[in-house]
Amino acid sequence: MPPGFILLASASPRRHEILDLLGITHGILRVPAPEGPDEPQLVGETAEDYVRRTARDKAVQAMQWLAAGGAPPDIPPNWPVDWRQAPILCADTTVILDGDVLGKPVDLDDAGAMLRRLSGRTHQVHTAVVLAVHGQLHETCQVSQVSFQILNAQEITQYCATHEPLGKAGSYAIQGRAAAFITHLSGSHSGVMGLPAHETLQLLKAWQATA
Repeated sequence: MPPGFILLASASPRRHEILDLLGITHGILRVPAPEGPDEPQLVGETAEDYVRRTARDKAVQAMQWLAAGGAPPDIPPNWPVDWRQAPILCADTTVILDGDVLGKPVDLDDAGAMLRRLSGRTHQVHTAVVLAVHGQLHETCQVSQVSFQILNAQEITQYCATHEPLGKAGSYAIQGRAAAFITHLSGSHSGVMGLPAHETLQLLKAWQATA
């Protein structure tokens, strides 16, 4: 049986679609994001620790926003009356190459530079998922290995011209045109998209079993 109603604290349409595919009833919570660049990786912090921390930060921000009275401008009529008590699901996806975190590009030049680094290489994609329930955080992390073909200058320029790299960790979208760049994937396709289906469902089932 699918879990009950949850709040997805993410504006990502891909995460929304994955929850729909899993049959999980949910509402979208668009929590105002802090201004500025992506959170930097701390000295000595591993990639998995980094992505887990940033996902936890999103969950804490969502809880604090709700506690301060935050709410959608128009609450959908199908939301339960006690929607504020619903579990909050957050996720963060990070691309790692040579120990470096490749976050969202600041512009198309930055995107091109990232794609040149990824060209002909295998990188990791870490996606951490956090479920906040009554102030308690439950989390999991999925790691995939993704191999790119060698990209020539024209391919990188043409891909950047689509603007698809903008707003994407590592400057590419596996569900978009960049799918043609990938020669091998070991792990979770949905995890690389931004929400690992298997791990997310297991996390929700574990919560439901103890609710």
